[in-house]
Amino acid sequence: MKKLFYLSIAICCNILSAQTSEESEKAALAKATQNPLAAMYSLPFQNNTTFGNGPHKRPQNVMNIQPVIPVSLTKNLNLINRIIMPVISQPDNLVDKSSTGLGDTSYSAWISPKKGGKIIYGVGPALQIPTATNSNFGSGEFGIGPSIVALTMIDKWVAGVVTNNVWTFGDVAENKFLFQYFVNYNLPKAWYLVSGPIITANWNATSGQKWIVPFGGGFGKVFKVGKLPINFNAHVYYNSVRPDSYGEWSTRFQLQFLFPRK
Repeated sequence: MKKLFYLSIAICCNILSAQTSEESEKAALAKATQNPLAAMYSLPFQNNTTFGNGPHKRPQNVMNIQPVIPVSLTKNLNLINRIIMPVISQPDNLVDKSSTGLGDTSYSAWISPKKGGKIIYGVGPALQIPTATNSNFGSGEFGIGPSIVALTMIDKWVAGVVTNNVWTFGDVAENKFLFQYFVNYNLPKAWYLVSGPIITANWNATSGQKWIVPFGGGFGKVFKVGKLPINFNAHVYYNSVRPDSYGEWSTRFQLQFLFPRK
């Protein structure tokens, strides 16, 4: 009976240890997903909806397919490649309907030290690749500019910024600015709270029509389907500053498939 008792205790301890180890792994993955410079392959699908656009108050929907591909450059440096391919459903300004197509693709290439200190950073170019299927979804022009990422991790907090400015070359000659700050607070069992509004400016627009400035946030969790880790998060934002034809409220839902490097 003693042997059976001790065997039962050992089995229970092993089960609890395995569960604790898996939860620790998920928590570590949750923090990694919050770091744009993490050397981890991932495939996020990010759906952004803005409500009440244009004269007919229709929603605009942008599904971003944005693979992240890290490459080891040297013993000390990584190259983090991020591609964003937007599939856009755009309201028509003249009639009460929407059209769908592919927008211009964004590509960022950040060179980042493998060993981060208190501040983790990356610098590199941001490119616009002319993939828009027509002028409703983008200018269809090539563009380039600088991009910077910086963040810090303190205990349960992950906070930082991503910014770039892109100039395009062509008839439209866009001049576009993007600034995203993000703040994450990690909770037990790989849950987390997040705020990551994307602030943009169109420098070519007329006065009062240049900026989109949202405020808000949401929550997320890392879980597994079989052995595949997945990160899910949901956000709501109020666009406090916006052009006249742009909607007041936006939502963001993201499903991110994670492929940790062995």
